[in-house]
Amino acid sequence: MALDVERIKKDFPILDRQVHGRRLVYLDSASSSQKPSSVIEAMSNYYETTHANVHRGVYSIAEESTRLFESARASVAQFIGAGSSSEVVFTKNVTEGINLVANSWGRANLQRGDVVVLTEMEHHANLVPWLMLMEERGIELRYLPLTEDGELDLSDLDRTLAGAKLLGVSAMSNVLGTINPIRELADAAHAAGALILVDGAQQAPHMTTDVRAMDVDFFGLTGHKMLGPTGIGAIWARGDLLDAMPPFLGGGEMIRDVRLDGFTPNDVPWKFEAGTPPIAEAVGLAVAIDYLKALGMDAVREHEKTLTTYALHALRDRHPGLAIYGPPDADRRGGVISFNYNDVHPHDLSQVLDEAGVCVRAGHHCAKPLMRRLGVGATARASFSVYNDQADVDELVEALSTADRLFG
Repeated sequence: MALDVERIKKDFPILDRQVHGRRLVYLDSASSSQKPSSVIEAMSNYYETTHANVHRGVYSIAEESTRLFESARASVAQFIGAGSSSEVVFTKNVTEGINLVANSWGRANLQRGDVVVLTEMEHHANLVPWLMLMEERGIELRYLPLTEDGELDLSDLDRTLAGAKLLGVSAMSNVLGTINPIRELADAAHAAGALILVDGAQQAPHMTTDVRAMDVDFFGLTGHKMLGPTGIGAIWARGDLLDAMPPFLGGGEMIRDVRLDGFTPNDVPWKFEAGTPPIAEAVGLAVAIDYLKALGMDAVREHEKTLTTYALHALRDRHPGLAIYGPPDADRRGGVISFNYNDVHPHDLSQVLDEAGVCVRAGHHCAKPLMRRLGVGATARASFSVYNDQADVDELVEALSTADRLFG
């Protein structure tokens, strides 16, 4: 069923705001999505009626807080098709989740000369932790290259994976919008004896996710990109991997016992969750998941595919000087369109669009190696969510015309 975007917009109070006397057209959801009233109200209600620390108190509101927190974990597990909620570890975001994998699994399993395979399109979150291990441990990094259309070049996949211990890959590029063939990559990685880690920050908010069907070993998501609050995300991993991995952070909650000569870690997943967790944020994330589920993830994907198709045609027709990066059609990409406009610097372009109330991202998008691969220093990027429609795209197209007139 088609999404009723006019109704959906009413659920997001920030969209009532005006900027520079114009209605707000928010096209930066790949960076951080807006939040529906239900998420904001759930977090406020938690603080007003329930707040207490989790897993500690035996009084009523402490037990209620713990139930809400663990219920949120179960919501994440169900949303991504996990076999058990104990396979879901709460983190601040995907960045922290990947750092957890690199510092726990990586330090326990990777030695000098061991191979980790990444791709040229990765976000810094799935590059820097492995570059740090390369400096510390002397591991070898290999990279899957890109085609001219911004898709992964898999022509030499088996050779690149030969002898590798891990393949790390984005499910969807935050710059190119490219949707990667995760099951094919997982099969190839496992055939080579490697594990596969998937950065799902851009996939989870926009299409159905099933970690078991994809047959991956690690999968990360970020709450603030999927209509939820900032400060919470999750890393999912197979239970046997989590059991074998040492703790990442030390302190309260992640222990079963502490002595002056050592400690015994808690069970999974709590052995990876040191200190007081983001409880209200977990409550908000669960409500955001409920909101997406009510819309239907297949409907979300179809809406964004239709909107991306419309945007690609409108931008190309009205602005032939626009350079658009990534796959040429929406079947192979998500609702992310990165572009450069004639010789206008993306930051200047973004400022002009802001005058029309249109919010787009400008910069390297935490993907500097990809920018170098594209031969540019930066791009402007428009990205869509469930609250965007063709009228928003039309505002972008018209605002670009203003930029054209301004910069000649």
